[in-house]
Amino acid sequence: MDVCMIHENASKCSVHTMECFMVLSTQAQKISIATLCGLFGTLCIFENSVVLYLIFSSPGTRRKPSYLFISSLALADILASIIFVCSFVNFHVFNGSDFSKETFLLQLGGVNTSFSASLSSLLLTALDRYISISRPSEYKLLMTRRRAWIALGVLWVTCATIASLPLLGWNCCTLNSTCSELFPFVDDNYLSSWICFIMILLSCITYAYTHVLWRAHQHVAYMEKHQVQLGKQNTRMRMDVMLAKTLAMVLTVLVLCWSPVLVLMIYSIFARLSKHLRKVFAFCSTLCLLNSMVNPIIYALRSKELYSSLRRVFSRFRRQLKASEDSPEAESTHKSSIIET
Repeated sequence: MDVCMIHENASKCSVHTMECFMVLSTQAQKISIATLCGLFGTLCIFENSVVLYLIFSSPGTRRKPSYLFISSLALADILASIIFVCSFVNFHVFNGSDFSKETFLLQLGGVNTSFSASLSSLLLTALDRYISISRPSEYKLLMTRRRAWIALGVLWVTCATIASLPLLGWNCCTLNSTCSELFPFVDDNYLSSWICFIMILLSCITYAYTHVLWRAHQHVAYMEKHQVQLGKQNTRMRMDVMLAKTLAMVLTVLVLCWSPVLVLMIYSIFARLSKHLRKVFAFCSTLCLLNSMVNPIIYALRSKELYSSLRRVFSRFRRQLKASEDSPEAESTHKSSIIET
């Protein structure tokens, strides 16, 4: 009989049973996971930090509710990359199990909070664009900065509360219930509830973006039918086409990154997973980190305002670099170095 099965039946809440969840058996697998996490995590932190700097360094962008939602998304993705990479690599690559149940659940709660907040920020962004295209004349009245901050506060408190439930007592050790096969100490019913929460978020995001895509398609069809009118309406049509392309990319990346993980989570509730499938789940988990890395490219850098800010930052940096090279101090240093040579 499998040693892990013996441990799980004898004491399913023992810290030693965490070794059963360390499914990476070869050095090549551990190096692969460490490389993926290191690459995705580093790029994610860098890209989202740039997005936050661009938003808050410009008074025009930091006042707009839509950019507040994008900044919340960037912050959530930074936290997700830091907490996920540190805890995931420590657990699966270095086989770190020298911590208590509470410490593990705290780390898991941090990962769940950040990823849930990332998806929730995507939802707020989707609702913002849904209102902007469905009720454009009332948008500024409906979406104020105060309401945006309230929505973000509710978002983060809700995500943190749901993610903290296992630490607060909803775990299989406290309840003496069935443990998940994918996460140590996690109750199967809690995992089912969390999956339902994520599925609701994804469904709302998909509905909102599908509606925006449909409205953009209607607008493009109308403009093609009435090509006599030029000027601003043609500009609006091009903006709608670009928006439609952006949202198509959003939905594609979102589905590709989250579907494998959710499918395996749902399957684990109804059937026993083999060690091979749990190994597949470990690799698929890095796709959620990939989604956090791609988010700033899709949402932020395709924005004309942020792209213009980025170009200004690069131009200013090049001017400063050129000025430092042309400064008298630099010339005197260069001459003195030649004389010494």
